[in-house]
Amino acid sequence: MALDKQQQFRKRRLRVRNKLKSANLGRLRLSVHRSNKNIHAQLIDDVQGRTVAAASSLEPSLGLAGRNNLEAAAKVGATLAERAKAAGIEDCYFDRGGFRYHGGIKALADAAREGGLKF
Repeated sequence: MALDKQQQFRKRRLRVRNKLKSANLGRLRLSVHRSNKNIHAQLIDDVQGRTVAAASSLEPSLGLAGRNNLEAAAKVGATLAERAKAAGIEDCYFDRGGFRYHGGIKALADAAREGGLKF
């Protein structure tokens, strides 16, 4: 039986996350979610089950509400990197979820790396 697009996405997301978790025990996870209108990123401590830092294009301070383009993704990535540095975090691993590593996801990752995060 063929899987529909949502089932394929969920399967791909779990496959990516499980492979990354097994290889990066004890490190923080930079999780990214992209919708049609916005992009969100957060640094998650899976051991304690809490979010350490987060950034989103929905935040009024960024002025990007309703935008999901390369510029918005880069700004969210840079903001997340600043907040991570303020929290004393330099090292994490990148969980792209079920999204392909191109476009906005790649722009966010590159901006976070330029901001000082290592992954």
